[in-house]
Amino acid sequence: MTGALDGVRIADFGRVLAAPYATMLLADLGAEVVKVERPGSGDETRSWGPPWSGGDSTYFLSVNRNKTTEVLDLRTAEGSRAAQELVAGCDVVVENFRPGTMEKLGLGYEQLAGPRPDLVYCSVSGFGAQAGAELAGFDLVVQAVGGLMSVTGTQEHPTKVGVALVDVVCGLHAALGILAALRHRDRTGEGQRVEVNLLSSLLSALTNQSSAYLATGTPPQPLGNLHPSIAPYEVLRTSDRPLAVAAANDRLFRRLADRLGLSSLATDPRFATNADRVAHRELLAAELEDVLRTRPADDWFAELTEAGVPCGPINDLGQAFALADRLGLEPVAELSRSAEPDAPVVRSVAHPISFSATPATYRCPPPHLQEPS
Repeated sequence: MTGALDGVRIADFGRVLAAPYATMLLADLGAEVVKVERPGSGDETRSWGPPWSGGDSTYFLSVNRNKTTEVLDLRTAEGSRAAQELVAGCDVVVENFRPGTMEKLGLGYEQLAGPRPDLVYCSVSGFGAQAGAELAGFDLVVQAVGGLMSVTGTQEHPTKVGVALVDVVCGLHAALGILAALRHRDRTGEGQRVEVNLLSSLLSALTNQSSAYLATGTPPQPLGNLHPSIAPYEVLRTSDRPLAVAAANDRLFRRLADRLGLSSLATDPRFATNADRVAHRELLAAELEDVLRTRPADDWFAELTEAGVPCGPINDLGQAFALADRLGLEPVAELSRSAEPDAPVVRSVAHPISFSATPATYRCPPPHLQEPS
């Protein structure tokens, strides 16, 4: 069985998260990815621990499966020549150095696309290649300056998301851009440069919050676990642990009220419409929690799900993987470094997309850093 991207070869000059995540997704779909790393330490994330697994940083392991590695010192003439030779045999280049760096190394888009007009060249940056070129693009900083932290947490305590979400979204955008450019090349034979940046990716990912600001001119405020436009769409207390409830329309709210024995709430003028419920959300939450706090979250999860009300307890990651496994989603891929029965196994999050004809494959775990002989 072949992958959708079999025959596509990628020179991956990416480091840390956004670019390596994009190239791993493409590698899962069959692309051959050669990861270029600097001598000595390699990708920064190789040293980002704890935690560790078999001596490897779990951060590095998270985004580098299905790749081989080539160690090159791009600052030397020899390393630059070797990189150019690598690119000559590739369809795609991916890089996330600060804008202008690849040009200084002789590996910029114009330099490589001259002899290779069919080359797809993807650049990932923090703030673009214009006035933001000098700004360092770290996820935490972009979450701060890009508005995400302003709508996460509370006014007293702005909070970052618990994972480098902007990097992940930007990596998804990079993969999408590369696929679109390859499609264009298939039709025309013409390559192109694809540019994505963390700030633009975040502004796009803020979706309804960005739209609300553009439409009204008023920046949205942090609401913790509340939703600015829907109620009840929040985390409510039960007898043991919190329960997320997403009764996002009148029909779902009636189902929720009926199952809790609070049918009168659906006709109460304070709660009859979504706009009414948003205006009186605190009163509504108190009414709902009076009943929810009589039983554990798992009981309510089962009962409200049976009634067709979207809800769920706040799981830790162990419980989340167990749920995905119970639902038949096969969330874990296991990769071995050799065919020996007792060879160490690297457990990895499975590719999130299912294909009926060209499924993702797991050919090798993230590579060890191999210094040139």
